[in-house]
Amino acid sequence: MHRHVTEIALVVGLAVAGGAQASDAHFHHLQCSYNSDYDVQIKSDGIAFTREQGHPNDVFMHDGQLRVDGRDVPVTHEDAVRLRAYEHQVRDLLPAMADIARDGVDIGYSAMTTVVATLADDSDERTRIMEKLRDRHAVALQQIDGTLGHGFWKSGDGGETFGATVEEAVADMVGSITRDVLKDALSNDPSKLAALEARTSALDTTLDKAVEVPANKLEQRADALCPRLGELDQLQRQLQFRLPNGDRLKLLSSDTDSDNKTRQYAQR
Repeated sequence: MHRHVTEIALVVGLAVAGGAQASDAHFHHLQCSYNSDYDVQIKSDGIAFTREQGHPNDVFMHDGQLRVDGRDVPVTHEDAVRLRAYEHQVRDLLPAMADIARDGVDIGYSAMTTVVATLADDSDERTRIMEKLRDRHAVALQQIDGTLGHGFWKSGDGGETFGATVEEAVADMVGSITRDVLKDALSNDPSKLAALEARTSALDTTLDKAVEVPANKLEQRADALCPRLGELDQLQRQLQFRLPNGDRLKLLSSDTDSDNKTRQYAQR
C-alpha cells in the first residue's frame, strides 16, 4: 500500500516523542488522499516518472512533449499546454513538500529535546542525549535534502527512510529517560518525588508550545497542498491523447478512484 502524497510531508517529523499524538490527530484531519505508483525525479531537462511494475513504467515530460516507455507520444496543442502546466505544478510541489518535511523534523526533534531537558535528571546523561539528538536531527535533514529537496520522491516510501533515524533517536531517548524517571519514582526521597512530579506536570505545557502550535500550522500547510494535487488530477483527466492500449495516462490517483473501482467490481 502506498502512502498518500499528503502524508509523506508530515510523517517524517511529527510521529516522534511528544509529537506522536499530534501527528495521529493531524493525519485524521487531512482533507485529500492522493497517491502514486511512480517515483518522481525532477531534472533540468524534464520530469521522469518511473515504476517497476505496471504499464507504462517510464514516462518523461518536458515543455509540452511526452515520451512513454521510450517512445514519443504525439499530442495536440491543447494537451501540450496541459502537459506544461502539469510539469510546472510538479516542479513547484516537491520543494513545498520538502519544506514541510524539514519543518516536521524540526518539530519532532524539538519535542524530543523538550522531553530530555525536562525529565533527564543526570546532567551528563542529558548532555549525551542532547548531542545525539543534534547529530540525528542533522542526518534527518540531510536525508530530506538528498531526496525531496533534490527533486526526488519515491513512491511508497512514506517517510520510512527518514523515520529510521527518528526511531533510533526516540529509542535511545526513551531508554535513558525511563531509567532516570523510574529511579526517582521508586526513590523514597520526598524531594526527588516532588521534583519529578513538578517536571512531569510542566511537560504537557512545554510540549504544547514546542509541538502542538507549530504542528497545527504545519497541518494547514500540508492541507494547502490538496488543491494543488487536485489541479494535477484535473489536468491528467483533461488530457485527450490515449496510450497504445487505449487507456488514459494516470500518474496520480485518488481514493475516490479506488472506491469507484471497488464498487464497480462488486456490482459485476
